[in-house]
Amino acid sequence: MTVFSSFLAEKQWFIVMLVFSLAFVIQLIYYLGIYIRFAFYKKVPGVTAREPVSVVICARNEADNLDNYLPVILTQDYPEYEVIVVNDCSTDDTDLVLKKYSEQYPRLRTSQIKEDKKFSHGKKLAVTIGIKAARYDRLLFTDGDCRPDSDQWISRMSSGFSDQTAVVLGYGGYFAQAGLLNKYIRYDTLVIALQYFSYALCRIPYMGVGRNLAYKRTLFYSGKGFANHFHLASGDDDLFVNEHATKTNTAIEFSHESHTRTSPKESFDKWYFQKKRHFSTNKLYKPVHKVLLTLEPVSRLLFYAGLISLLVIPAFRTLALSLFVFRLLVQLLVLKKTMIKLNEKNLLLISLLFDLFSLFINFGLLLTSRLRPSNYQWK
Repeated sequence: MTVFSSFLAEKQWFIVMLVFSLAFVIQLIYYLGIYIRFAFYKKVPGVTAREPVSVVICARNEADNLDNYLPVILTQDYPEYEVIVVNDCSTDDTDLVLKKYSEQYPRLRTSQIKEDKKFSHGKKLAVTIGIKAARYDRLLFTDGDCRPDSDQWISRMSSGFSDQTAVVLGYGGYFAQAGLLNKYIRYDTLVIALQYFSYALCRIPYMGVGRNLAYKRTLFYSGKGFANHFHLASGDDDLFVNEHATKTNTAIEFSHESHTRTSPKESFDKWYFQKKRHFSTNKLYKPVHKVLLTLEPVSRLLFYAGLISLLVIPAFRTLALSLFVFRLLVQLLVLKKTMIKLNEKNLLLISLLFDLFSLFINFGLLLTSRLRPSNYQWK
């Protein structure tokens, strides 16, 4: 009986080692097969953009941010562009700020949505109104609380367009501030960008962020805009890209001059609610995207669980630690290169903790967004 029990125990640990090894291989496929494409990607300089651009900004109660950031957008180093701000039911001084800058900058145009208590709407209505008001085919989107990192923002983002390219994915980061929450939000944003840039380079684009996204108006109209998910508060960026971006019509732009920045949420509860709203859309992603985005965290969870289990068994300890260290080195290399590309600092060492911690956060977000769907407002 003792021999039989020992045999079963050895078999169980062998299965654990097998699952751990499989998870390790899957993790390497993601890092060395997908993520490394962006980490080591060198973009070939393109033709300097000169086609006119319509910048579309949707704002709800963003008077202070518009007062601070709108001048940076209105003084871009670009020959021909317009800025359209859709004032979506603001109750602060947004209209006064827009009036002030409209008098100073002829390129600024505004539209306004009045509140109707009988009809509620999400951001997609404001985006649609902005697109309809646009004069030009090349559309560049950001939010009222976002600031471009340079006066070359429009030029860099527009340079991604071509006769074939109709979607340009950019990077929308957060200002670096003190505190652990700020570091985690910036880490989370960095990893998401690493994913959507890498998948785009693998010719399977799946999302973009509305803080810094460009696409052609003709694509919006030919694809019937947001018709398939207009009822959802979120999805004006990721669902639109997921539905309309293809392996041949999508480009990425990640130069430091092309970035935008915004202030992160100041409390965990507010950030968590925002993330839960974003998670509510990924159930509508294409099946291949859902599989790829699910397999990575699941394999990471199995990798860490297997590692912890195998550390107590002397026969497997050395091998388990060796595989862990190898994955760790690859991970740090990819993250470091990505941080340099996206101009993010002081995140490398803390990423070791966040890599594990994010599993629990994201699985919690996924469950709560599925079990308790809400009628989210975009602001």
